[in-house]
Parts: sequence; structure tokens; C-alpha cells
Amino acid sequence: MSPIFLTLFLLAVAIALFATEKLPVDVVGILLVIALIMTRVLTVQEGLAGFGNDVVITIGGLFILVGGLVKTGIVDLIGRRLHRVAGGNEFILTALIMTTAAASASVLKNTTTTAMFLPVIIGLAAKAKIAPSKLLMPLAFGAILGGSCTLIGTSTNLAVSGAIVRYGQEPLSMFELTSVGVIVFAVGMIYMLFIGRPMLPNRGASESLTDDYSIREYISELVVLPNSRLVGKTLGESNINTELELNVLGIIRGDQRQIAPRASERIEENDLLIVEGKIDDILRVKEEVGLEIKPDFKLNDQDLESDSIELFEVMVMRDSELVGQTLKTLRFRQDYELTVLAINRHGETFINKLSDVRLKFGDVLLVQGTRQEIEPLVVDRQMILLEDVSASSVRVEKRKWAIAAFGLFLTLSLSKLVVGFDIPLAVCVLAGVLLLLATKTVRYSEMYSLIDFRLLVLIACMMSFGVAMEKTETDIFLAGLIQNYFGEYGPMYVLAGFFVLTVVLTQPMSNQAAALVVLPVAVKTAVALGLNPRTFIIAVTYAASFSFITPLEPACVLVYTPGKYRFMDFVKIGTILTIIVFIAAMIFVPIFWPF
Repeated sequence: MSPIFLTLFLLAVAIALFATEKLPVDVVGILLVIALIMTRVLTVQEGLAGFGNDVVITIGGLFILVGGLVKTGIVDLIGRRLHRVAGGNEFILTALIMTTAAASASVLKNTTTTAMFLPVIIGLAAKAKIAPSKLLMPLAFGAILGGSCTLIGTSTNLAVSGAIVRYGQEPLSMFELTSVGVIVFAVGMIYMLFIGRPMLPNRGASESLTDDYSIREYISELVVLPNSRLVGKTLGESNINTELELNVLGIIRGDQRQIAPRASERIEENDLLIVEGKIDDILRVKEEVGLEIKPDFKLNDQDLESDSIELFEVMVMRDSELVGQTLKTLRFRQDYELTVLAINRHGETFINKLSDVRLKFGDVLLVQGTRQEIEPLVVDRQMILLEDVSASSVRVEKRKWAIAAFGLFLTLSLSKLVVGFDIPLAVCVLAGVLLLLATKTVRYSEMYSLIDFRLLVLIACMMSFGVAMEKTETDIFLAGLIQNYFGEYGPMYVLAGFFVLTVVLTQPMSNQAAALVVLPVAVKTAVALGLNPRTFIIAVTYAASFSFITPLEPACVLVYTPGKYRFMDFVKIGTILTIIVFIAAMIFVPIFWPF
């Protein structure tokens, strides 16, 4: 069996296994690499080369950089702004997500954009009560389409720009690809809104949100400080409900208590607001200048950054000595050295001060303190520990460092355009990661938990397969078929043939490798036929970016697991999108770059 035939056979088997989903996609990737080594298509070093590829390091580092944005609440802030604009309208959300992703990817590259917005869209889906699978594929597709609009939108565009100089062509300008890129994006978004969106699966929505600690409704107390922007405003004007997503149940002002206050009630300094909300929204109060959680405990301060002080959720047990008593009579803070920030009582609300609430069996308390202090209560069966939520607390004071780390990464990645010196992308992302660790924006203990290693394994395995395509010259063999069988039908057929071939090769190979393999053959064919090589160069460049048919493109891999997609979801929706953008490219590329 020839190496070319063997490589194509293994590719067909791998795609079949991906489609059946009998095995996890990363396991299929590992089996593919083993088969390539055992059949001697690749040596051991070549087969494992993908695991040392700088792209794997880059994507792993991006997970950590995005983790810094999540830990400091920036991602959630973006999600809330998008939700405020679009509400729960799935159509508007899809259009907004694709447009935002495309605009970002035109500058940040599609993989970076997808990684950055992935947690944003997951959080946005939860707020809008829409399954993540309805929004994550449009995110990836929008980023891929947007990356084709500028020179720096993808590394493939930069690679092609550098490679065509050897063929006597001028490098691509910054916005040379923008004209057709914007048209193709518009066509692609119209397809996703009206045809692709209804075809998206409805998976990934939580079935029991009340069982999730981060969704559980809590009652807490907020004190209005003298410097608060809310002083003098009515409850309606304060937008506490819409901006902080907290429901004001009552106001305690000195000895006066108002139950279910009206929207016209004015807020005064030192008012105690009894609010109900989700744990994440309560912890986010630190962002609001002039509001503080009562008792007097400052979230995200230096104590919380230490290894000993943590946040816990604990439930009061049936036979606990705490049942029937209040926090005040228990002298809870003094005797147990634990601070209660909020109480959850399923199905019941109250407007008393937390210290005056009589505890019942099943009450869930959000408390701050040391594990050493809470363990005796757990051991004595007074309480049961539900969750350690310290890691989920928002580190607002570290926000500037999360932005600085991402800014450092972006600045270094654009170094070649600014100063003419090219810093490897992996080095750029690692510099940002080191800044996060040095400032404790991301703690070392949680760094590796932010990385999805299954996705990295899949990407590494497919890169190794790309090496097999090049080593066996399978790619050149396929390019030769286009030249031999389509040349006699005219330039449009030849151009279409190279476009389709490039799209096909981007499934098992990296986009950059596919473009650089097809490019010399396409240019040589254009010259032989007396055609404009620039037309073929642009078509191949676009084709290398349009990888929608399988979830093997890095941007698609990133959303594959969180969206709970199946392989055939991409085949079904992505194939139609590929055909549509192919038609658009075939119409407009020859117009802007005539034969």
C-alpha cells in the first residue's frame, strides 16, 4: 500500500470515527497518531511533534489569559452589557455575537477571539436562558469569517503574505482582503440567522439550576455608604435590579422598616437594603462604589487573597444546635470566628436583619472564614459543607492586571507590524501568563485547572497528521489532480478547484499548512495558463480561513465540548455555510482581482 493511499485511508477512518462519536474526539486523535507511527508513515518523533507545536502552547496560554478575565469579572461585565442590549432575543443575540466576534477577530485572530468570548457567551446564555449550543457555534463561525477580513486576522494571512514574495508578488496590504471579506461575512451571517440558527441543536442548558450553588437565591444585607451614587435616587432610578441583578425586598432605616418598598422610595445614606440575588451577583457588589455587604467585611481584600481565609457554603443540619437560634444569640462571629454574608432559605423570603433571623434546618449560609474554624462544625454534624466558593469570588482589585496581561500579549503579538521584530506568539502569550501569576490575578494552584487539555490533545494530534500529509506528499498529489483535470475547463473551474482543495485540506491540516501547500501549485498553474496569479493567491487565502465542515479548526474545537455539539452538527450546518461562502468568493474574487 502506497504512503499516499495509506494516509488517505487513515484520514477516512478517523473522520468516520469522529462522525460516529463512539469514542471521544481526543481518543480518536491519539489512535490516529498511533496508527501513523505503527504503519511507519511517521517516525515516533514526527508523530509526537504536534504535542510540542507552539500553537498548542499558545492556545493553552490563552485559556489562562481568559481565566484572568473571568476571575476579575471582566468577562461577566461584557456579558451583562451584551445582555442589556439584546435581552433574551436569540436572533438579536446571534447577530450581535457574530458581529462582535468578527470585528474582534479582524484584529485579534479568530482563535484568540473565540477563547476570549467563550466564557462570556456561556454566561450570557445562562442569563438569557438560552442553551449555549445556540450561541457558541455562531461565535466560532463569526470569528472565522472576521479573521478573513484583514492581514492580521489569522496567522494564515500573514504566512501567505510572506510566502508570495518569492513568486514576485507584492505582500498583502493590511486591508486588501477587507472588501470581499466583509461581503462574505455578511452572506455568512445572513445564512446563520435565517437558516443555520434553526438547525442548531438545543443542548447545554442546565436542567436543575436551583441545585447549582452559583444559581441559588440568597438574602443579604447591603449598607449604603455616604459616598454612594445611589444616595438621593429612587429605587427605580438606582437600577439595582437591572444593573446588579438584585431584588430589593426591604429597607431598614434606623428603627423604621419598609417591606416591599415602592420604586419611588428614595435611598438615603446608611440605609440597610435587604436584597435577594444569586451568589455571583451578591459577590459582585464590590464593583458598586458606595455599597458594602453587611456585616462589615470587604470582599476581595488581602485577607481573601491569603491561603487561609476562604468562602464556604454550609447547610444547617436537622439536629444542629443552631436550629431555632439567631446569629446574634449564638454570638456567631465572636464564638466561631465566621462571618455570615448571606442566607438562602428555599421558598421563603424575609426582611429581618441577618443577625435576627432564626435558623432552620436546610438553611444555607454563605460564610467567610478559615477551613480550620469551619471543620469542627462539620465534624460535629452541626453543618454540612456544600461548596468552597472562594475560587468563584470576583477579584475586582486585580482587574487592571488582567487587562494589562491581555494587553501585553496583544502588544507583543503585533510587534512585527510596529517595530519590525517578530516575537513568537507562544512567547507573547506566556509573557501575559507570567504577569497574571506574578500579580496573583491567577493563582498558581488554579492555573492548570483553567486549561482544557482534551482540546489541546486533539489539536496536537491533527497537527501530527498534517505532518503526514506533507511527508507523504499527499497534499501535492491532490493539488496535481486539480491542475490535470480542471485546466481544460477554463479559469473559473481551475480557481474553484483550488478553493475546494484548500478547504478540504484545512480539515486534517492546519490552515496555514494547507494554504502554503496549495499556493505554489496554484501560482504555477495560473502562470502556465496566462492568468493573474494574484486572483489565485487571494482565493487560496480565503479558502484556508473558511474551515466550517468539521470541528477540527482550533476556533471550532474550543466551542465543541462546551456547546455539547456532535461531529455531525458541524458537518450539517458547516457544509451549507461553506457552499454559500464558496459561491460568494467565486463571484466576487474575480471582480476585485480580475483573471
